[in-house]
Amino acid sequence: MIKFIITCFYIGLAKPAPGTWGSLFAVVLFVPIHLLGGSLLLVILISTIFFVGVWLISFEISGKEEHDPGEIVIDELVGQWISLLPISIISRVYETNLPTLWPAIIGGFILFRFFDILKFGPVRWADKQKNSLGVMLDDVFAGVLAAFCLTIFIGLYYAL
Repeated sequence: MIKFIITCFYIGLAKPAPGTWGSLFAVVLFVPIHLLGGSLLLVILISTIFFVGVWLISFEISGKEEHDPGEIVIDELVGQWISLLPISIISRVYETNLPTLWPAIIGGFILFRFFDILKFGPVRWADKQKNSLGVMLDDVFAGVLAAFCLTIFIGLYYAL
């Protein structure tokens, strides 16, 4: 059951690039989550899944050499949702239909994958931690960096 959850219903077993498949899964889930409960529901899910993920990943990697196996994508789910959180907030604040923000959703996906793959600064630091918290935090930091950049891009787009 642990593997089922941390691979997001075995999506993490998809090849190639299981992290990208996990991120796409997160984007697909983002739309109904936003429609059901907006940014508040998204924050609740991010927080809950973060702590559950840290706990379950600790069981999966205990005693193993590889501290962040590719099939674990629950961390991509959390990080991708963090990157999309500004879209959910902007959609509610400005009463914009989510479908009209599809370019921002694609941008959030691309920015998250960019930071998750290249691992700048805090993302790299978290990735070097050899524990379940590090597995989750590198994607959290990548999501925060992506959300920050996405917010700037959206602001610039509407300012111009």
